[in-house]
Amino acid sequence: MEIRTYRARSIQEALAMVRRELGPEAAILHTQQVRAGGWLGWLTGARWIEVTASADVRVPSRLPEEEDDSLRGGTDPGQLGWRSFAPQRPVDTGIPLDRSMGEAVLGRQGRAAGQLASLVRQWEAETRQAGHRELPEVLFRLFAELLDAEWEEHVARELVEQMRDSLGEADPVDPVLVRARALRLVESEIRTTGPLAVQPGRRRVVALVGPTGVGKTTTIAKLAAHYRLKERRRVGLITVDTYRIAAVEQLRTYADIIDLPMYVVSTPRQLREASRQWEGLDLVLMDTAGRCPRDEIKLQELKAFLQEAHTDEVHLVLSTTASARALVETARQFQSVGITALLLTKLDEASALGHVFSLLRSARLPVSYLTNGQNVPEDIEVAQPERLARWIVGLEPLPAR
Repeated sequence: MEIRTYRARSIQEALAMVRRELGPEAAILHTQQVRAGGWLGWLTGARWIEVTASADVRVPSRLPEEEDDSLRGGTDPGQLGWRSFAPQRPVDTGIPLDRSMGEAVLGRQGRAAGQLASLVRQWEAETRQAGHRELPEVLFRLFAELLDAEWEEHVARELVEQMRDSLGEADPVDPVLVRARALRLVESEIRTTGPLAVQPGRRRVVALVGPTGVGKTTTIAKLAAHYRLKERRRVGLITVDTYRIAAVEQLRTYADIIDLPMYVVSTPRQLREASRQWEGLDLVLMDTAGRCPRDEIKLQELKAFLQEAHTDEVHLVLSTTASARALVETARQFQSVGITALLLTKLDEASALGHVFSLLRSARLPVSYLTNGQNVPEDIEVAQPERLARWIVGLEPLPAR
């Protein structure tokens, strides 16, 4: 499949080039303004119109038979909605690949335009064969946007079909209302714990577990700094991560800076002895060694440590840069140690968050905290359903470093 890009001084010139080289049936996938090349473009800030098109995507043409008056006079293409290239006459077959779907095709997942167009047509055929009401085009657009936000295909389908079934025959299908309803549906499946419930005089033991490299030690330091410096609670640290000397030294450095007691143990017996020194603490944060989810022996060893510590909460720390399949499988394997919540890290390194929805639906566990950087104690926040849902649907950009 061939995708071509054309540049011209106006939108009508660019469309004429597409028509001339690719024919009137070409599909317009994307339009944008770009800076003119060379020193002149850099000095003057001159802008060109860039149009991405393909003759291989078999969908109704996005080229009008006659130029729309709204395209005359240098209209800013950045303001052109998907309706700008709608056919001027009704079509009998096919689902139009509008601008939003084109952008999704060329977006983060890098899906080929032909693949997505074929998927849409196949889904439409399956819908007709099953006797279901056809999907409005705006729901197909939503489907493409969810794929661009890195949703798993079958999960995105399920959500869109659920929305179709909830719409009445005469209900207006407004894009804004559709996205709002999708947001509400996603939000309804997200549970959160709120911040750690730490009360003076009532010791609470919280352990962080998970695979290697997900940020457990740094997250422990963020929580410790927050509750010691901001909440004025008596906090202690304990680590059983004696496999990595660097991890112990890192946590000891944080403990010295924040002025916290720290205990290093390597056996359940040592942990039992150390627990006698916890009297008078409000919060004990327990750092654990990273465990391979498929190593059943190591997981059972971890479970023994957690039971000996009499933990009140066990948070599974997972990196949002992992795939949906890896997240779901890791959560399933760690269920055996008694996890009570999910803690998601590295949002600043993730390209999108749609794949996390598969984890939340599979694990059925609440989310406690989200982290988005290495700064202690700043780069951490209490998870909120609405904010997390907006990231998952792709309606809000992820936090940057």
